[in-house]
Amino acid sequence: MTLHPAANEGAAPVLTSAVADGVCTLTLARPQARNSLSEAMMAALSSALAGIAADPEVRAVVLAADGPVFSAGHDLKEIQAHRGDADRGRAYFADVLARCSALMTAIVRLPQPVIAAVEGMATAAGCQLVASCDLAVAGGKARFCTPGVNIGLFCHTPMVALSRNLGRKHALEMLLLGEWVEAQEAHRMGLVNRVVPAGEALAGAQELARRIAAKSTVPVKLGKEAFYAQMEMGLDDAYAYASRVMTENMLARDADEGISAVLEKRPASWEDR
Repeated sequence: MTLHPAANEGAAPVLTSAVADGVCTLTLARPQARNSLSEAMMAALSSALAGIAADPEVRAVVLAADGPVFSAGHDLKEIQAHRGDADRGRAYFADVLARCSALMTAIVRLPQPVIAAVEGMATAAGCQLVASCDLAVAGGKARFCTPGVNIGLFCHTPMVALSRNLGRKHALEMLLLGEWVEAQEAHRMGLVNRVVPAGEALAGAQELARRIAAKSTVPVKLGKEAFYAQMEMGLDDAYAYASRVMTENMLARDADEGISAVLEKRPASWEDR
């Protein structure tokens, strides 16, 4: 897959991409900068996701990272460099946060499921990145934190993703304390789906992705979109919406094939339509 030119900082790519068995693995490749979400990294991820959305060969995505840190969040050096702007950085800060929000939204709206494979630390917007993914697998030594409150900067935008994944009190505990949450506790809170031995998060995420990739893309795409849409609705509206979507799904060729395969006691043959 071709990456956006902004995927390079100098000669080194900030993001790598590989596709195998219908699974695209995107790897953050700025370990020397703790895989921070620099302008280049956000541009690279956004470009890669746009390409994946239109790629019929990609049926699931795994988001991983090189080095001991999954992602330390925003690039603080880039942020501080604009303190001397005429507006004290207001326009730059607003632009960076808008780009980050668009990136997180793109993950949620991507037709294919996205699975985070987390080893090491995921902090601030890095933790937001994990929470924005549809599923997450953590290595046993992974740790999570939204530490903004400790440096005079509440993690407002990470709060959006956390509050939609964790219970209110768990999300506020992370946001108000700014303390480390170990992998098993993150699992208990609902931030990650599974905890595997340290060093095995990528393999665990790819195994989940391959299982999803083996299914018809029709119900997976419709189901992911409907899941997020109905969560913002009241109960009656959610059932009405879900019923409309499921009716359309029932009319799909693969739904006919899948039901017939069950009745005929044979494996289904998907056409992705």
